[in-house]
Amino acid sequence: MSKTPSDSLFRLICSMSKSEKRHFKLYAGRHSVEENNYLKLFDAIEKQKSYDEGSILKKFSKETFINRFPITKKRLYETVLRSLDAFHSQSSIDAQLKRELHFAEILYKKSLYGQCAKILTSARHTAMKHEKHSSLAEIHHWQKKLIEKDNYLGQNEESISAMLHEDVLIADRMKDFNEYWNIKSRLFLLLNRQGKVRNPTELNNFKKIIDNTLLKNEGKAQSHEARYLFNHIYSAYHFGTGDYKSSYRFLKRNVELIETHPAAFKEEPNIYFSVLTNLIYVSTSLKRYDEVFVLMKKLKSVPETLDTSRNEDLEIKLFSSALSIEITLYNTLSEFEKAIGLVPAIEKGLDRFGDKINRLRKAYFYFNIAVAYFGAEKYSLALRWTNRLFSEPNIDENQDIYCFARILNLIIHIELENDDVVPYILTSTSRYLKTRNRVYKFESVFLEFIEHLIRLNKKEDGDAIYKKLLLNLKKLSSDPYEKTVFEYFDFIAWCKSKIEHTSFREMVIEKTSVIVNK
Repeated sequence: MSKTPSDSLFRLICSMSKSEKRHFKLYAGRHSVEENNYLKLFDAIEKQKSYDEGSILKKFSKETFINRFPITKKRLYETVLRSLDAFHSQSSIDAQLKRELHFAEILYKKSLYGQCAKILTSARHTAMKHEKHSSLAEIHHWQKKLIEKDNYLGQNEESISAMLHEDVLIADRMKDFNEYWNIKSRLFLLLNRQGKVRNPTELNNFKKIIDNTLLKNEGKAQSHEARYLFNHIYSAYHFGTGDYKSSYRFLKRNVELIETHPAAFKEEPNIYFSVLTNLIYVSTSLKRYDEVFVLMKKLKSVPETLDTSRNEDLEIKLFSSALSIEITLYNTLSEFEKAIGLVPAIEKGLDRFGDKINRLRKAYFYFNIAVAYFGAEKYSLALRWTNRLFSEPNIDENQDIYCFARILNLIIHIELENDDVVPYILTSTSRYLKTRNRVYKFESVFLEFIEHLIRLNKKEDGDAIYKKLLLNLKKLSSDPYEKTVFEYFDFIAWCKSKIEHTSFREMVIEKTSVIVNK
């Protein structure tokens, strides 16, 4: 059975910048005996818009390397990686430390012990400054070899004990970080799968995760990175449980931590970016609009102030975080035209990064774009984006966003007065809500509303159904387990617009009562 050719080499070459490609060609010329073959194959693959191995095999059919093409591809792939390793050897503290440790190993094996010790001392200073604990552990390993080599000459009980003390401290800090990371990851796994807390059982599941002695006191965090995770865990926990005031407090503490200790976070600029993004979202929910616009300016200036080289991973985070929070903000403030103005940039980013953007992030983009078009009364375009969300593979794994997209889709069809398909959409949505694993009060209320609409005949007063829905929605909006539903879409404003026969936009403006400077 034939095996689909791997496109790993093609994808790697496509990811390279012009500078990286130029460096590769110089590198291949200096380090490869198969320079011409590699460069010819590299150039041919680079020119392809999508990987077509058949055309490559045909193009080089007379070349001897084509007889062992899988091996040639593998070796070229490895050569490209070595070239990138050399090109980025000083691009980060981690890369610098790994290089210095390799130098130390080489010098040690050449019996140049004094030079080895000098490099280790310099590397240790860098690692301590930037809290690189795994590198510190490896540095200590080589320093111990130097001590053993000299038969412990110049050492005493105190110096050996001091080294043990440092080893224990490093190990504790690494264990400390790993335990915080585990708590954080379990919390986010739950949050990303099921969404925010919607009942006492789910609240209890969240509480079980943070019931850990490490979270009783921030003083237990032994490094800046661990303190960041401490605050990060609590900000996410309070966000997931709907306590935005507490989430805001922990997010502010992390912003202050990062800005006060930039060296500790230099290698992870996206951490600062993510914290600012989350703080903007929570501040918006708390109606701290003056602060929101100040934070937005700070967020947009981050790329210019980062003390690190840009890379695609960071570009993806800059795109997905900044535009996601910006479109959400404009929708909240009923600035739907401004939200729509972001759509070309969002589409460009989605096309550029493709499957490198996770499904959940894409779904939130699609949903918010649909809301923007809905608010601008461009219902057909709104429908196009909910349909795009539904076509995303496995998107129903995130139960909340899929559920509310289904409901928004129904609302759009109602606004379009699609009389021929509305009965089908009503029935389909009703069936989905009944089979949904997590049916809460909101879903039950909306299910009842849908079933009333299905039975409604033209002689009946439709306003009565909307008035009942509005009454139930208002009750839900004060329920701590249900109020987060209204962050996805302002269902109350929509319901009022149907009763008062006015626009959804007018109802949102009336509710927010905020004047935005143009």
